[in-house]
Amino acid sequence: MSKPKVAIVILNWNGAKLLQQFLPSVIKFSTNEFTDIVVADNGSTDNSLSILQNEFPGVRVLNLKQNFGFAHGYNEALKQIEADYFVILNSDVEVTAGWLESPISLMETDATIAAVQPKILSYNQRTHFEYAGAAGGFIDRFGYPFCRGRIFNEVETDHGQYDQLIDIFWATGACMFVRAGMFREVGGFDADFWAHMEEIDLCWRLKNRGYRVVFTPESTVYHLGGGTLSYDNPQKLYLNFRNNLWLLYKNLPANQLFYIFSIRMILDTVAAFKLLTEFNLNGIRSVLKAHYHFYCSLPKLQRKRRQAGKDGHFIQPAEKLPRSIVFQFYIRKRKRFCDIKF
Repeated sequence: MSKPKVAIVILNWNGAKLLQQFLPSVIKFSTNEFTDIVVADNGSTDNSLSILQNEFPGVRVLNLKQNFGFAHGYNEALKQIEADYFVILNSDVEVTAGWLESPISLMETDATIAAVQPKILSYNQRTHFEYAGAAGGFIDRFGYPFCRGRIFNEVETDHGQYDQLIDIFWATGACMFVRAGMFREVGGFDADFWAHMEEIDLCWRLKNRGYRVVFTPESTVYHLGGGTLSYDNPQKLYLNFRNNLWLLYKNLPANQLFYIFSIRMILDTVAAFKLLTEFNLNGIRSVLKAHYHFYCSLPKLQRKRRQAGKDGHFIQPAEKLPRSIVFQFYIRKRKRFCDIKF
């Protein structure tokens, strides 16, 4: 049997320093005749393109010529790449020896697996999981994402406690292995998301079609994190609130929509009051802006729901998980995944 074609695709925007710091590990541990390394440049205005040309001549460069954002940028780049598997990789990720083998092997031996996530550890605190993905992602009944190894801002030390191959609900966009055919089958990322939670939406749509998303501990990468927007940035807060509402409206089963959104309106109001007590006026504006744009987007979201309903069925994300991670974390004070009561 011929080996599958793998394309490692890094989306770059004004990340010249990150490319110089992290691209060498990708080249070192990924260079073979079946693997291409591609940097898609999202209209950078720094010297990224000249650095790629002069320092990394073996890397294929796609000049997208404008900043499409994360979701649309990857869609535009992946249209131009022929491969059996895409590895969606952030520009601030250090990879390790053998990082490609386990995810690709899993998908080669099981046709139901659409996407795989490796273990994501922190680049700066290498004994700890990294915020974005950790040991595999889930969402609770009300749409709040969390991970094995990271709940909200509480990040665990890696003691091997999550070193099991398991099905997860979502794989992080920091490092995601995905079948090219299935990525295209569901229409790729939702470009309207721009950035943040687009990978959860993609994985939910894959699972709605009966495919699996899997975590493997046999592949490890180190993620710097916060390479574009810091975690408390008002724009990031806006995108997280807006995109989370979009995510739920697009993918929840019809019999769950009214109830879940009624609860979410209450929870988001509580979040806004919390920001008020912290005198975070930019944060409050971000939440209000997110809700305003959610309501403005309802006609388009309804069309997306109808299309999704034609292509598959809607699944509930939290059948075997706690109904509310907020309740577990803040009321029960259970701040590690292994302490959660199911």
